[in-house]
Amino acid sequence: MPPKNRQVGIVDVTLRDAHQCLWATRMTTAMMQGIAPRLDDAGFEAIDLVGGAVFDVAVRYLREDPWERMRILSQWVTKTPLIIHTRGQSLFTFEFFADDVVALAAERFAANGMRYHTPYDALNDMRNLEIPVKAAKLHGMYVVGGLVYTFSPVHTDEYYTKKAKELLALGVDAIFLKDASGLLTPERVATLVPAVKAVMGGKPLQIHTHCNSGLAPYVVLQAVEYGVDVVHTATSTLANGVSHSPTERVVRNLRRRGYDVPVDLAPVEDVAELLAYIAAKEGKPVGTPNEYDDFHFLHQCPGGMVSNLAYQLESMGLRDRLEEILEEAWHVREDLGYPIVVSPFAQYIVTQSVLNVVGRGQGRARYDNVPDEIRLYVRGGYGEIAGPIDANLYDKITKGAPRITERPGALVPPALQKLRAARGPFKSDDDLLLAAFYDDGNYRALKDAGPINTDYPIMATPLATLIKEISERPAIKYFHFKQGVA
Repeated sequence: MPPKNRQVGIVDVTLRDAHQCLWATRMTTAMMQGIAPRLDDAGFEAIDLVGGAVFDVAVRYLREDPWERMRILSQWVTKTPLIIHTRGQSLFTFEFFADDVVALAAERFAANGMRYHTPYDALNDMRNLEIPVKAAKLHGMYVVGGLVYTFSPVHTDEYYTKKAKELLALGVDAIFLKDASGLLTPERVATLVPAVKAVMGGKPLQIHTHCNSGLAPYVVLQAVEYGVDVVHTATSTLANGVSHSPTERVVRNLRRRGYDVPVDLAPVEDVAELLAYIAAKEGKPVGTPNEYDDFHFLHQCPGGMVSNLAYQLESMGLRDRLEEILEEAWHVREDLGYPIVVSPFAQYIVTQSVLNVVGRGQGRARYDNVPDEIRLYVRGGYGEIAGPIDANLYDKITKGAPRITERPGALVPPALQKLRAARGPFKSDDDLLLAAFYDDGNYRALKDAGPINTDYPIMATPLATLIKEISERPAIKYFHFKQGVA
């Protein structure tokens, strides 16, 4: 096992994945103003900022230009690299983009201040990372490629070492194990981490695992014992639940085990207080530990998806069939060659499970009703499928259509020239890319919203904040302040 006196780095995910998990991705740029400089002072390896749902929610719901957010945060965070996190050839969506769009996106990430790129592909088809990795490296970014973890008969240590070698061949600087549903266990990291580390040639291995099962705070410690070099964590206020392990606790536990962790917890604790204030003011939850549930390892659905599914089923009068649908999700996944339960395949698996369960109640056979996305997946339209699919089921789903063997991105025709002609001219390449990602309605609404408001009512000191808050309450006519009263 690696020596205990080595250094372990920490990547902070508070500004992206943590609020994506607990606040439905609704942290505004203004809320980050008092937080980001403090995180910058803590000594993190990097700070996760934009990617996944964050880019999309910023545009569709917050009406904040994510490119502008990158530029603003690059002024607030000057010592620590900021991370752009993407779904590889899909960038921030469920669809594949043309190579010219993906390459230009990498250029604009770097131009807007991102120095650290963490792309992954939901099927671990490394062909879908070729353009994202090479383009990011071309523009000087540090690239950490993702290996998406899941539990299945085909996702063995041998599978992951093979995929790690394919990632390294693309030229990544490091690799991270991405465990979006919190499926890693102490027993699993004991074999998986050494196996992957053995083929990495001394390059760093990171771990990015969620707390859905309640095991993550211990799993990350064990992962470090077996060779992980960098752990992804969240400030305690936005940790636990379906978020990540709490930074403060992980750092202290690693130090007790003899590791050197170059993180100053004082500014992190300040951030925890600020986040608690914002959560109370905005009526948002703070993270609490989850109880262990063995059923989670069967259906593997992310926590936010389960709660959203329950809400949707209730509106359809099917709330009492939630567990039946989650049971079916395991069988659907097994039938379809064990796709990993992350976006977009988490949504596809659950949709097919609902159709199968509802159809069974109406006298129809399983897979009589199949979404187009499932048909495309089964044909190989999203990339390589890890496990086997029964030939009869393949024929039923695809209606005999041939398999797709080409790199999916290569099947998408170049888009930028056509987009400029159809919707241009654009003031910048940032705007050009926004038009590539969004229809004209969302694009215009974002542009009409104007510059991002960065003012959030947190003053320099707690006393100043208290006085400002009291002054804004119309029911309070006057107040007095006494200093030094016992």
